[in-house]
Amino acid sequence: MQTIEAWVVAFADAAWGPWLLVLLLGGGLFFLVYSRLLPFRYFRHGIDILRGKYDDPDEPGDISHFQALSSALAGTIGMGNIAGVAIAIQAGGPGAVFWMWMSAVVGIATKFFTCSLAIMYRGKDSAGHLQGGPMYVVSEGLGKNWKPLAYLFCIAGLIGCLPMFQVNQLVQILREVLFIPYGWLPEGQEANFNLGAGITMAALVAMVIFGGITRIGAVASKMVPTMVVLYMLAAAWILISNFSVVPEYFMLIVTDAFTGQAAVGGAIGSVIITGVRRAAFSNEAGIGTEAMAHGAAKTKEPIREGLVAMLGPVIDTLIVCTITALVILVTGVWKTGDADGVTLTANAFNAGMPGIGSFVLITCVLFFSTSTMFSYSYYGTKCLGFLVGAERQHYYNYFYISLMIVAAIASSDAAVSLIDGMYALMAIPTTLSAIMLAPKVMAAAKTYFAKMDGNT
Repeated sequence: MQTIEAWVVAFADAAWGPWLLVLLLGGGLFFLVYSRLLPFRYFRHGIDILRGKYDDPDEPGDISHFQALSSALAGTIGMGNIAGVAIAIQAGGPGAVFWMWMSAVVGIATKFFTCSLAIMYRGKDSAGHLQGGPMYVVSEGLGKNWKPLAYLFCIAGLIGCLPMFQVNQLVQILREVLFIPYGWLPEGQEANFNLGAGITMAALVAMVIFGGITRIGAVASKMVPTMVVLYMLAAAWILISNFSVVPEYFMLIVTDAFTGQAAVGGAIGSVIITGVRRAAFSNEAGIGTEAMAHGAAKTKEPIREGLVAMLGPVIDTLIVCTITALVILVTGVWKTGDADGVTLTANAFNAGMPGIGSFVLITCVLFFSTSTMFSYSYYGTKCLGFLVGAERQHYYNYFYISLMIVAAIASSDAAVSLIDGMYALMAIPTTLSAIMLAPKVMAAAKTYFAKMDGNT
């Protein structure tokens, strides 16, 4: 078992080499410059679209703009924002958070392009239903000669969209922060607890995911705003209580980004890779999962969905991840003990809100992780549907539910590394196709904004 885990970790480390850093950050920088900061200039218009100002229920697609963003955020605002940030600080020090910010800034432009393309190049599956996502962008936009890239995305997506990390970290926080400290778990029964928790979660998630994207979108549009507000209020309380040291740690994030003193080996490159790797796990810009959710939106205007999608990195990385990082830093828990992942974040909340902090975080984690599981199941079914036909795609959900039980008893290193490695492979077709088709997006944007300006 340890040998398999070592192989998985080595695979993820190899996949997240400097070349992928160049692809994601370099590609995002290209989108930023090539668009002449267009996503930032039309930020307010994106919010108007999100509010439903331009919604038309008769347009093609399955869900509204708001439900599309909620579904995408259900996948991105999750354990990556809670446990992922803690892992980043552990592995790369406070400076890793700075590179998460940089990845999010260019990720805004990346999402504008990838999600505009998800609408622009929607294709029909074997059942004749309209679908969007990187695999359709490649096959419809680049042509049949590039189809192996579409297959690469879907094969990696079958594994990358599994709920390994979410289940693993949810079981960990329940076990280590709730059941063991309060004496509710007899000694030596950890394995049975993990198995029972995995089975329970699998049953709960199954009730939602077998309803497809319509039910997922409806549930996510209610869960996501609630969980974000609860989490932000709790974190804000801690930061206000420690306001005097917040500026100090904010500056530490910036200065440590260029010294790398807290990184393993003290290398700045290690800090950058850690930050970008965790940011990709958090906001998924350039990975392609979010494009599958936005590709289901009810709209004929690709640019509108691109403007809605670009709000994702702002919310999940620049806001939620920053808040999480500051809570961990100002409470000082990152300097002491050997807690990892979500347990470290739970310790921070308990230090900031003694007696109730861990319970608040457990509630948030429950919402965060389950909402992510809902979206990921949809992504996986779309990948399988592209590979073997829409009439068979529902089989993925059975595989998905069964793997939740496995994830509950797996080690956290193996769970994180497996998903990390597959994310790296998914980024190749997603980002490359977006770069190649970027002129099409800019041409559509020119037409869209000329028409919009003419109507105002």
